[in-house]
Amino acid sequence: MAGKFELKKSKNDKYFFSLLAGNGQKILGSEMYETKASATNGIESVKKNAADDSRYERLVGKDGSPYFTLKAANGQVIGMSEMYSSTSARDNGIESCKTNAPGASTVEAG
Repeated sequence: MAGKFELKKSKNDKYFFSLLAGNGQKILGSEMYETKASATNGIESVKKNAADDSRYERLVGKDGSPYFTLKAANGQVIGMSEMYSSTSARDNGIESCKTNAPGASTVEAG
């Protein structure tokens, strides 16, 4: 099963999206957007930038957990991963993002 973007509306009427792998596991999450159109543009930006390894920043959280961000060409963060248990798990998450994002469909979730 292919990956997909899940577009949702928050309780405070803002929009956000998650990139899910084929198994339903969350790979990447977005910031909150004011409008649905802005969130859709964010999804398109992830699709466009996901295959470029130089767009990923490999980071470590305060608790030592590895994670990554995906940046657009202008340097703005367009998505952030979950915290991972190891750097190899994080790197697998990046590879999953590269594989799943470019051709992922978008579904609206309640």
